[in-house]
Amino acid sequence: MNLGSPDSTSVKDVKHYLDEFLMDERVIDKPWLARALLVKGIIVPFRAPKSAKAYASIWTDKGSPLIVISKNLRDALKKEIEEPVAIAMRYGNPSPKAAFDELLEKHPDLEEVIAIPMYPHYAMSSFETAVEYAKDQHKKGGYSFKLTTLKPFYDDPAYIHALCESIRPYLEQDWDHIVFSYHGVPERHIYKGDVTGSHCLKVADCCNKLSPAHEFCYRHQCHITTQLVIEKLGITNKQYTMSFQSRLGKDPWLEPFTINLLHALPKEGVKKLLVVCPAFVSDCLETLEEMAEEGKEVFLHEGGENFELIPCLNVHPLWVNALAGWVNAYKDGDKKMVFS
Repeated sequence: MNLGSPDSTSVKDVKHYLDEFLMDERVIDKPWLARALLVKGIIVPFRAPKSAKAYASIWTDKGSPLIVISKNLRDALKKEIEEPVAIAMRYGNPSPKAAFDELLEKHPDLEEVIAIPMYPHYAMSSFETAVEYAKDQHKKGGYSFKLTTLKPFYDDPAYIHALCESIRPYLEQDWDHIVFSYHGVPERHIYKGDVTGSHCLKVADCCNKLSPAHEFCYRHQCHITTQLVIEKLGITNKQYTMSFQSRLGKDPWLEPFTINLLHALPKEGVKKLLVVCPAFVSDCLETLEEMAEEGKEVFLHEGGENFELIPCLNVHPLWVNALAGWVNAYKDGDKKMVFS
């Protein structure tokens, strides 16, 4: 289960998609009326034409890159496990209900569905909303089969191995610096997710000090992913920066902002830049357009000479193996990966 995509690049379809996405109370966590005025009255009318143009710049002959990649991943996973596989999106099509119905139609005696949200890190605006939406559609559908969800996999050895091996070939070329760019979230989401109410963004070096808050802390989990990758690949602290992209609105968001780095790095002597986006396992608008097009333009305009975006895991064989391994481990009785 991934984020989703408009059905087409038409402004009408993009408006519909943005409305569903931004009206999600876990994305813009304001009271319904305030959210509706902001989304329907300001953001969507002005953002939709620009977003439609952005989608058009990455659209393929087969449709949305995210949907196409998801289908390819489904087909690759089918070859590695015995169980049937279907895809679903949090917003747009296909919905979890459509996936449930597809599986049930082919397998009337279905007893359990394992949902794997395609989000390595826990955030209320990604993993949490996907899980709750799937659970809601499962409940409303009155399905007799059990729905089980796998945990965020930000530190899972199989995910880290796949991510490292997808990055490794790019380190063999001439490069000055690598940016680990994660999708940003508002700081208030971090505060809301802190089960202690007193740790996240309140304690010095909070991400590196043990706390029950880390189970639901997006920032901490991004730091762990980055640390595991640089250690395994032998990247030094001076060779990388971790940052956050896709800020929306004027409220405080996690920093540093990727866009600010792309402006600053060439002035600091970085001419050859690698960028990887570990929060995304499938290439999408945020990687293909925001980073590979807009980000590259900014970096080169500021004096950079070479900008290389490392593709997401997509259908990398090691990523497919990781997914298959989690399914098989669960089937064999390993419940450590189950989210509750």
